[in-house]
Amino acid sequence: MKRHAALLQLSREHHTALKLARQARIACDAGDDDGIAQAARLIRASFPTELEAHFQTEEQDLLPAMAAQGEIECVRRTLAEHAELRELNCRLAEPDRASLSRFATLLSEHVRFEERELFETAQALLYPEA
Repeated sequence: MKRHAALLQLSREHHTALKLARQARIACDAGDDDGIAQAARLIRASFPTELEAHFQTEEQDLLPAMAAQGEIECVRRTLAEHAELRELNCRLAEPDRASLSRFATLLSEHVRFEERELFETAQALLYPEA
């Protein structure tokens, strides 16, 4: 399904998120401390402009509209995953393989959830003309 214009930029931003998740996964799979530290630094440097900005847009615009339509579970899951990703980003100030691995897994799963469920539901409820 084509994305409605209101969701298109958010959907495009997921590409960057998936690239970060993949880089983190590669570093974890390689298992060397330098690679893990490098991936953690990249995530921490990218987080404010790439992920946090994306989360803020969803939390200020999309999620309240979804909640108003009764999609409480989708909203709860999205907010919980945003909170965990923020927490993991903080933990990566002192990188460890377990935190980086969880970050990689959760970010990848989160993007897929948003693309396959949240955005599909949002498009049907908020932009039925699409």
